[in-house]
Amino acid sequence: MARVTLCASGAASADTAWERYASVDQWASWSPHIKTVHCVARRLRPGMSGTVESVAGIRAAFVVDAVDGDRRTWTWRVRLGRVQLRLHHEVQPQGPGTTTSLTMHGPRLVLFTYAPLARLALHRLVQP
Repeated sequence: MARVTLCASGAASADTAWERYASVDQWASWSPHIKTVHCVARRLRPGMSGTVESVAGIRAAFVVDAVDGDRRTWTWRVRLGRVQLRLHHEVQPQGPGTTTSLTMHGPRLVLFTYAPLARLALHRLVQP
């Protein structure tokens, strides 16, 4: 297992960036690889589960492990077949904008393959 941490900063407020995470209906607006999220709950909460569908039609199952709205952090596990990733997200105010980070745990090859797409999504998350 490996660990990779990515960060991005932008002009969006921390509240705006957090809302883009907290409302799963917004995920496709900033994450270019997500087409839709299939789940009953529409806001992040611990125990929430469902599938994330990519623009290529690939569906990965997920479970949200933890959400702290006050600290603007959340952690989830995503599984595609036998591959599982654990993803921890943080949003912090920085000056007039925000910084977001993503720490990913999983198989090294999968993390390094996914990192460029994740980095693009993070940069889009923090744009106004």
